[in-house]
Amino acid sequence: MSLTKDQKIATKQELADNLALTNLTIAEIAADLNTSEAKIERILNLKQNSLNDGWIFRNYLLKKVAEKGLTPVPFTAIGGDYHDYWFLDSRIIEAGVMSKGNR
Repeated sequence: MSLTKDQKIATKQELADNLALTNLTIAEIAADLNTSEAKIERILNLKQNSLNDGWIFRNYLLKKVAEKGLTPVPFTAIGGDYHDYWFLDSRIIEAGVMSKGNR
């Protein structure tokens, strides 16, 4: 799946806005997700190769925002049910296990 330029801009902002709502640092999130800070930065900048990683991160943010009793910023391009997208591996996303390495 490819995002348009406008979708990329919106998605980066939506990720950043939801990250801010969590009040968590990138280091804390990386530790929670058993990955590196570099990978989280790559996801925030839409540079991560694994699309599953982006959805794992998205779901993590939504969960953490909800746990704070806040309303998350809706995702426009990475919305809906990941089970419905043929290019995503729902088993990996459900497991919440990021790909190896920082790519």
